[in-house]
Amino acid sequence: MAKAIEVENNGFVEGDEYYCPECKRNHTKGKIYKEHLKYILNGSTEEGYDNVNNSPNKNLEDKDSELDENRYDDDEAELLEAFEDSGDNSFDVSEEDVFEDSEDDSFNGSLVDAPNDMNENDACIQAVKKLPGVGEATLNKLIKAGFDSLEAIAYTPPSIIIDESGLGEKTTAKLIMASMEQLNIGFKSAEDIWEHRKNIARITTGSPELDELLGGGLETGSIIEFFGEFRTGKTQIMHQLCVNVQLPRENGGLEGCALYIDTEGTFRPERIIQMAESLDLDTKTVLKNIIFGRAYNSDHQVLLIKEAANLIKKRNIKLIIVDSIIGHFRSEYIGRGTLATRQQTINQHIHDLLRLADIHSDLAIVVTNQVQAKPDVFYGNPLVAAGGNIVAHGSTIRVYLRKGKGTQRVAKIVDAPNLPEGEAIFSITEEGIKEG
Repeated sequence: MAKAIEVENNGFVEGDEYYCPECKRNHTKGKIYKEHLKYILNGSTEEGYDNVNNSPNKNLEDKDSELDENRYDDDEAELLEAFEDSGDNSFDVSEEDVFEDSEDDSFNGSLVDAPNDMNENDACIQAVKKLPGVGEATLNKLIKAGFDSLEAIAYTPPSIIIDESGLGEKTTAKLIMASMEQLNIGFKSAEDIWEHRKNIARITTGSPELDELLGGGLETGSIIEFFGEFRTGKTQIMHQLCVNVQLPRENGGLEGCALYIDTEGTFRPERIIQMAESLDLDTKTVLKNIIFGRAYNSDHQVLLIKEAANLIKKRNIKLIIVDSIIGHFRSEYIGRGTLATRQQTINQHIHDLLRLADIHSDLAIVVTNQVQAKPDVFYGNPLVAAGGNIVAHGSTIRVYLRKGKGTQRVAKIVDAPNLPEGEAIFSITEEGIKEG
């Protein structure tokens, strides 16, 4: 296989044939052949051929020419594989040799050449760079698409990596397999899982009774869903978590920042200030450590979650909030004819969140959900969470909120893999979420 490239100012039209006296055969203008790859690397191309009689022009043999690298760096691994398959090993060239001069203004070279005091993000990028077949061009594409760690590559389906990074199928498959081998992904004993579970961090809600209901607080590495009617405290809990995640670990925090995606326009910084002041925290610092994103439609909401992958390590994100996860989908997908498409889109959206929780074990993801009334229920509570089974299966822990007396609210565990069903009472005060 030969890759086509564009050569400027040579007097030829791409696709024309000319006779090559070196290998004694016809060549197609605009294609690279292995026998002449070294001339391309040295900065000379078929520009050295006379455009009149298609014979070599010795006077132009050493003249430099510029190549449009964007045409042949699309999938460098496949290009090199094609040369290897030709069976000619007389000219050995490595992937990094071919693409060491490729430039992209959006790529920071410091991400590759990490300093001696590498932080966690630099270490992850270095691990990706060491994967077989990863040169700077491939690394650039992976980083821009958010796949800047072995976990991000190993846990993501190949189709998503191909669509978002532009890499080829063979290259993607090799990267995933190599990442899995590096991470030793496979079967583990229940004892190993238990050792991991014992070290899971938790975020306090501000209410000891609610924390106890949740097994000590909101756990990391999972999706926790709060659903209920309006005025049951869903958004109030989300605001409180944005403050509490910044607390020291001994006080129920994770010493990290929060990423708040608002789909209903209910985020209020003044409420954050009230909660922060009640805990004697610097309000300016607390607000600075909350990264806010307003989603204006369902597509924008999905896009914000994809972009969040690039912020988690850079901004020390320990908590992601989506308030609410279903609002835009309910307003944009109307009628039974759109139900299948809506549910599949929500399913992909939730799995994007689940992958973030898998990749970053110290990250907690909390979503709020609306309710809907079942018309066929005549006795008991007719309210059920919106989104159907797709949202139900995607959430790790589900908490139903309902109104109590005055400022009191009641939280009930509806589904959890390790927690029994139970209820807790908490209050919503001017200072935030408190004991009921």
